[in-house]
Formats: sequence, C-alpha cells, structure tokens
Amino acid sequence: MPGILESKEQDAPPPRPALHCEGSMAASSSVISGGDPFSVDPSVQTMSAARSWREPLTGFEWLALRAAPVYFGYGAPRGHGEPIVLLPGFMGSDMYLAELFFWLGRIGYQPYFSGLELNTDCPDATMGHLLAVLRRAKRETGQKPILIGHSLGGMIARAIALDSPDLLGGVISMGSPFKGVAEVHPVIPALTSALLRLQHHKPLQNLKPSCYSGFCMCVFNRSLLSVQEYAVPHFAIYSKHDGVVHWENCLEDDPLLNDEVDCSHTGMAWHPGVYRVLARRLAEIVAVTNTEGAAPIPVAVGK
Repeated sequence: MPGILESKEQDAPPPRPALHCEGSMAASSSVISGGDPFSVDPSVQTMSAARSWREPLTGFEWLALRAAPVYFGYGAPRGHGEPIVLLPGFMGSDMYLAELFFWLGRIGYQPYFSGLELNTDCPDATMGHLLAVLRRAKRETGQKPILIGHSLGGMIARAIALDSPDLLGGVISMGSPFKGVAEVHPVIPALTSALLRLQHHKPLQNLKPSCYSGFCMCVFNRSLLSVQEYAVPHFAIYSKHDGVVHWENCLEDDPLLNDEVDCSHTGMAWHPGVYRVLARRLAEIVAVTNTEGAAPIPVAVGK
C-alpha cells in the first residue's frame, strides 16, 4: 500500500506504557548503575520451562506426517504455481523447513527458501533481505508471493505484510507471538543475550544492543506495535501445547482467522495438522487474490 512506510516514519505509533514507560525507567536505572540499559525488558517475559515437555517428542510428529494422507497431497487443494516464501524461526535455517518446501511443490505451488544462513540477525536487516526474495519471486512467477513464517519468522512476515503489502498476496504465521508482551521459554532470552555478545560476527553483523527488545523502535517493532490494519489476507496457526512461546500471544483478534493444531512449537514445521490447515488457508488466499472484485477480506485492527 503506497505511503505506509512514509506515514509510519512521520507518525510513530503511541508507546505502550508497559513496554516503554516502565522499560525506560528500568533502562535509566541500569545506565546509572553502569549496567546494560537493555538488560531489563518488560516486553519479554519468561514462562514455565515445564510447558516444553512436548518439544523433545517432535520426532514423532515428523513420523506422523510421513504416514498422513495430506503428506502425499490427498485432500489438499492444489495450487497453480503460486509463489510461497518460507521464513524460519529464531536461530533456524531453511534446512528444517525443507519438508514443508518440497510438500508445497508437490501440491502445485512454487516454493522459495528465505536464503538465510540463520535467522539471528537484526529483524530489520532480515526484512530487507526478504524484500529482495519477494521481489524475485514476484518477477519470476508474475504473481504476488505468500509469506509463511514460523515463530520469529512469522513475526517478521507480519511486519512485512504491514509495511509492504503491495509485494504480498497474504501471510500465515505459525506459532508466532506477534501480539502483546512476548512470553517465551527461559532459554530464548539467554540465547539472545549470547548473540548480542557476538554481534560483530556473520550472520550477526547488523545486530544492535537494542535488538530483540521492546526498546528498539525499528520498522519491525513499529509495525507490530501499530494499530494499522492488514491490507492482505492473514491467518495465524497456534498450539496450546507450544513449549516455546505462549499460545495466547499468537492469536488474531478475529477468531475466524485462527487455526488451532495439536503439536509442539518445533513440530509445526512438519505436523500433518499444520499441513492440512496450510493447504486450506493457502487456497483461501489464492481465491481472494485471483478474484477480481472480490469482497474485502476480514482484517483485525489489533495484532
């Protein structure tokens, strides 16, 4: 949508008190004491590690996919060469999305990998990289690509959908805490702290001290914090058994845009229930984008 980026640069969204006011006080206190000004971030909270009991069982979810009819395309609406760009989660690479990549090809879509070595860099820099991939996919197929993102990848995909909707046909997030305060497994903040200490090493060269925190007001954060409406179809897949992020942070305001699956966080990349949802939602997005004069798609005001 023309002018979205310019308007956001001129009129930044109002800050959330819990995210910035309290956080600024914490940051000021840390500066005075000589500590890291971003070490206390109210926008990221940890949940009980006990919720992750299902994550080690993800291998069984992969085996279940191999035995499911949807894996072989049975019952899945077929695509017709529409481009799909896949975006991995935090610290993930394209490799673990290979199963999804080849399945999309088997049911008639034209899948694209993100090209990321690891999804660990500054989200803003990752957005810039993904825009180039989206433009290439659009140029090669003559159609607007659909973004499917897992975890952090889904958050980045949604930020792109809000900031550059003219490049997209739609967006689907899987286990992505795009709404409200991020409640995550305790290991996630520890990993981000470790990455920030290595920020000058590739592929971390664009990281800044405020990255992955609520203190940064880059395009990525501003897009997710805004009350701007989506201009493209958008859907969310979540699991109440997610052991890495809290499922309630992964929901759209409109329940019709949400799909619940029964799997682990990691297993969303290869769970048969997720593939059935993706097949149905992709067909819905294609139907909307390919129908001239179609009725407006449902959008959620708050993310």
